[in-house]
Amino acid sequence: MDLKSYKSDFPIFKNLPGLVYLDSTATSLKPNSVTDKLLEYYQKYSANVFRGVYKISEKATEEYEETRKIVAEFINAERTEEVVFTRSTTESLNLVAYSMGRKIISEGDEIVTSVMEHHSNFVTWQQLALENGAVFKVIDVTNDGFLNQAALDMDKIITKRTKILALTYISNVLGTINPLKQIIETAKNINPKLIIVIDAAQAAPHMKIDVQDLGCDFLSFSSHKLLGPTGIGILWGRFELLDEMFPFNYGGEMIQEVYIDKTIFKQPPHKFEAGTPHIAGVIALKEAIRYLQKIGMPKIREHEKALVKYILKKFQSTFGKKIRILGPKEADDRGGIVSFTFGNYHAHDIAQILDEENICIRAGHHCAMPLHQRLGVAASARASFYLYNTLEDIDKLVRGLKKVENVLK
Repeated sequence: MDLKSYKSDFPIFKNLPGLVYLDSTATSLKPNSVTDKLLEYYQKYSANVFRGVYKISEKATEEYEETRKIVAEFINAERTEEVVFTRSTTESLNLVAYSMGRKIISEGDEIVTSVMEHHSNFVTWQQLALENGAVFKVIDVTNDGFLNQAALDMDKIITKRTKILALTYISNVLGTINPLKQIIETAKNINPKLIIVIDAAQAAPHMKIDVQDLGCDFLSFSSHKLLGPTGIGILWGRFELLDEMFPFNYGGEMIQEVYIDKTIFKQPPHKFEAGTPHIAGVIALKEAIRYLQKIGMPKIREHEKALVKYILKKFQSTFGKKIRILGPKEADDRGGIVSFTFGNYHAHDIAQILDEENICIRAGHHCAMPLHQRLGVAASARASFYLYNTLEDIDKLVRGLKKVENVLK
């Protein structure tokens, strides 16, 4: 638990000294270095990127493109041109569905995803299948929160007609860390032309990602979940695939040449970045990544595992069978996410009473309704952790849940 000293880097704890923030899965808090970088752009070189030949515009462009390089290194991309800036993980996934999916999916083709997906990696493909007459296959989960055996024995689900396999790296409800490298290798052996899309929104902030080692074709995540600003998403894709895709939006800066009868677009990534982007957000994202790299992703992962082990033990010893943990029971199998039900108390009532104690958790279906239906749960409460959380935060959560029990019994 030697990350406790990093809490002082987050100004929200100075402004709200009693805050127990357990909702980093929804969005993370921001360190001073990130907010300082946002202000630096607006106060020192607030100009548009790419379009100016004057000094502050060139400075803004340099800072913007430096972030692309740092992101590429962060996920071990082969080249910086494979990194596309979007508004969110959601937009990144929709970009792939629109620009690649609508190009390759025809009637009778197959799209595969899982029941544990966030809506952005479920509804996106469901709607594409409905529009194009494709077969939509959904991999089930076991009662303890793992992808069922069909996900590992891909020959039971992947065929020569399967065009897209879209999976999450870490479930935002179950916390399950999926064995993606194994799944991808098996699936590609069955169908080498298969396009594999990974939602890494819950993985990128918490563990080392290597897209080349993973073997996927596209991977997406969000800035705001890894200490960076909101409004920035990252799409990584293999360059040859990005080069084949048509643009997602049309407008300024993605143009090479325009004539009355035709338009020539720029190469990736700029082909997919029409209009003025969230310049300050992209520039500040690099500071978030630098902050994480300074600590070390393995160290963050071990810290979160310790927190998960502690909360699982604490819940069991304090509440026993009154609390149902959703997902794997071992910390090694899950990220820093613990979703649960507590007696017959509704998740929203639990969250509201905890808020009175300055404890922030999530309540609802967490943009994963099919998963909650599969588990027979109307809604769940979710506590999620990051590098600024401590064992004391969990102790306060347990005391808060005792208050919930006293108030609602």
